[in-house]
Amino acid sequence: MKQIVILFITIAALAFMPAYSAGDHPTEKHEEATEHKETEKNFSSIEPDMALQLGIVTSTAAPQQLEQSIPLYGSLISGPEQISHVRARFEGLIKSVAVTIGDRVKTGDLLAEVESNDSLKVYRIRAPISGRIMQRHANTGEFTQDQVLFSIANLDTLWAELRVFPSRQSSVREGQAVRILDRDNPIDANIDHVVPSLDTPYQLARIKLKNTDQTLVPGLMVEAQVVTGQFLAALAVSRNAIQEIEGRQGVFIKDGETYSFTPLVLGRQDDAFVEILEGLAEGREYVSDNSYLLKADLEKSEAEHDH
Repeated sequence: MKQIVILFITIAALAFMPAYSAGDHPTEKHEEATEHKETEKNFSSIEPDMALQLGIVTSTAAPQQLEQSIPLYGSLISGPEQISHVRARFEGLIKSVAVTIGDRVKTGDLLAEVESNDSLKVYRIRAPISGRIMQRHANTGEFTQDQVLFSIANLDTLWAELRVFPSRQSSVREGQAVRILDRDNPIDANIDHVVPSLDTPYQLARIKLKNTDQTLVPGLMVEAQVVTGQFLAALAVSRNAIQEIEGRQGVFIKDGETYSFTPLVLGRQDDAFVEILEGLAEGREYVSDNSYLLKADLEKSEAEHDH
């Protein structure tokens, strides 16, 4: 009876043990599965035509000049010389008006004709500057009185005024390079003036900006990066290339149709590039734009594998 019980226990234990083929070892199978899972996490294969459609762009890791900078904030204004408020020289009756709000005028263009109360002669009011009519307070048959008849603004240039607090004042000077971060079109310029303030706890760094396309408007809040120094990084990649996977930052390396995630040790950076300290060799081709698509593909593959 004792022998029968032992035989039954042995058979039951064998029924619940995992099956291995000849030559297999449990530890070896676990290591192979782990290695396979790691491979699924770190690699994606994309045909060239598909990569082109997805907008995947590659660059070559190389030395790069990086800029050290500090952020400043402020707003855009028009200069006092760019706005003119036009009045009549002599009080009288407005005989005709030649412009309206929104019209562009050049210096010397006719704005209105006025009949003087004293001489009864008709004289012409002309534009003192070139620009756009912003306000009009003149209609035929009205009297001029002492009011502003027209306001003209020339916005072909604007000024960025950036606040420089005492902790930053030693790092900001006239002539310094600065980049105005205007949405997707940063503007490179230089600081024209650093103006002390009489009634505020900061100085103003003033930068003259071209605005012939009228995309900038007075009152717009702006952020700028003032360049305080430059250095040559022995190796750098585009900031857009950096992705984080499982807490590790790195880039996707391209090898034929295979894109593999490679963790990196990062150093200093500027607006465009990141210094690479370890993990990448010069000349390697990496994904510089739309690398987030590859990250999404890996995360999707991992999720499907886990299920």
